Amino acid sequence: MPGLDLYESPLVTRYASREMSALFGERTRILTWRQIWLALAKAQHRAGLRVTTKQIRQLERTLEDINFAAAARHEKRMRHDVMAHLHAWGETAPDARGILHWGATSADIVDNADLIIMRDALRQVAAWLANVIDALGAFAKRYKALPTLGLTHFQPAQLTTVGKRAALWCYDFVRDLHEVEARLAGLRFRGVKGATGTQASFLEICGGDHRKVQRLEADVARQFEFDAVEPVTGQTYSRKVDAQALAALGMAATSVHKFANDVRILAGLKEIEEPFEKEQVGSSVMAYKRNPMLCERATGLARFVFSLVQSGLQTAAEQWFERTLDDSSNKRMTVPEAFLATDGMLCVVAHVARGLVVYPKVIESHVRAELPFMASENIMQAGVALGGDRQELHERIRRHAQAAGRRVKVEGGENDLIDRLKADPAFGRIKLERVLDPKRYIGLAPQQVDAFVTKFVMPIRRRYRRSLNQPIDLHV
Repeated sequence: MPGLDLYESPLVTRYASREMSALFGERTRILTWRQIWLALAKAQHRAGLRVTTKQIRQLERTLEDINFAAAARHEKRMRHDVMAHLHAWGETAPDARGILHWGATSADIVDNADLIIMRDALRQVAAWLANVIDALGAFAKRYKALPTLGLTHFQPAQLTTVGKRAALWCYDFVRDLHEVEARLAGLRFRGVKGATGTQASFLEICGGDHRKVQRLEADVARQFEFDAVEPVTGQTYSRKVDAQALAALGMAATSVHKFANDVRILAGLKEIEEPFEKEQVGSSVMAYKRNPMLCERATGLARFVFSLVQSGLQTAAEQWFERTLDDSSNKRMTVPEAFLATDGMLCVVAHVARGLVVYPKVIESHVRAELPFMASENIMQAGVALGGDRQELHERIRRHAQAAGRRVKVEGGENDLIDRLKADPAFGRIKLERVLDPKRYIGLAPQQVDAFVTKFVMPIRRRYRRSLNQPIDLHV
C-alpha cells in the first residue's frame, strides 16, 4: 500500500470521523482561503473599488481549481504559504491576479478561515454531544427504576438506580453542549483589519472614508454568515479564542473520561458492558475475555485532549503585542488534533451509549448481598413501631451485623444477617421480606430521571432533531 513508509496520524486513520478529518484537511483550508479572497473582491466591487465583474467571474470559475503542486513550488521558493497559494491562483486566474489580496494581510485570510473552520467543527462536536445525550437519556428512562448499589469511595452506599446513574453521566454532557453552544454564540469574525489591526490599508484604498471601510468589513463577514466582527484585533484575533474552544473540548473530554471509566469498572463487576461484536476478539491469548476496549480508547483520547488544552492557554499567553509567529506551528497541530480527538472519542461514546448491555441478575445479586446491612435501620424502626426497645434492638442488630460481616470477609460466605435476625425472637414479628424490597430504598430516583429527561434532554432532542441517529464509523 502506498504511503505506509511515512507516519500517518491515527486520529485520521483510526479515530476521527471522515467529516471532521476532511474539515481540517488541506483542501478545505485552502478552499476557505480562496472563498475569503473572493468575498473580499466582491465586497470591494460593491464598494465601488477597482474590481471588475469579469475578474470576479474568473475567480468564481477557478475557485476549486487548486494547483497544490504549483503552490508547493512557490512555497519552497518564498517560504510563505499564503503568498504561495496567492501566486498559484493568480496563474489560474490571470485577469484577477492584480486585485487578489488587495489591502489584506495574511491574517485577514488565514485567521478568518480558521474561525470559519472552527465554527463548523464546533457545530459537529455539538451534534455528537446531542447524539450522546439522546442515547444516555433513552437509557436512563429505560432503567430509571432498576435498583443498583450506589457507590461512594467505591464502597457500597445507599441504593440508586441504573437510570439515575446514567442521568448523572448525561447531565455532564448536557453541560458540555451548553458550553460548546456558548462558544459558538460568542464566536466573531476577525474581519479585514490589515497588518496590525488598524485597517490603515483599507482606509487608504477606500479613499479615507472610514464608513466605507466598516461597510466593506461587514459585507465580507455577512458572506460567511457572521453577525458580529471582532471590535479590535492585533494582526491576529486573540488566541484566547482558540484557548476557549480547546477548554470547551477539554470539558467534554472530562465527561467522556468519567463515563468511560465508570463503564469499565461496571464491566469488571459484570453489571454493564459496552457493546461487543459477534466476531470481536478480546485477547490474543485469553479467548474468553470481553475487554472494554472502546471505553479504554475513549479515555486515552480524552487524556490527549487534556494535554492540548494547556497548550492553547500557553499560546494565548505567549503572544507579544500585536503578534508573534510562535503561535502558528503550535496552532496548526493543537487545534485540529484537539477537534479530531474530541470527534473520535464522542463517536465512541455515542456508539457505546446506544448499545450498553445491562445484566439485571448480576446487579440484583450485588444488591441482595449488601441490602441487609442497608436495611438495618429500617428493620430497627419497624421493631420499635411494634413495641420494641430502640437501644436494645440497635445493639442486637450491631452484634448480628458484625458476625455477618466476619462471615463474608473472613470466611468467604454469604451475608446471613437476615437469617440471624429471623432466628432472634426480638425480630420475630417483623415482616423482613417487605423491609428488604430494594425499591423501598431508591428514593425519588425514577421521578428525578423523568424530570431530568423532560427538562434537559427533550429540548436538546428538539434542537438537534436533524442531527440525531448519526451513523457511526469506528474504523477499527
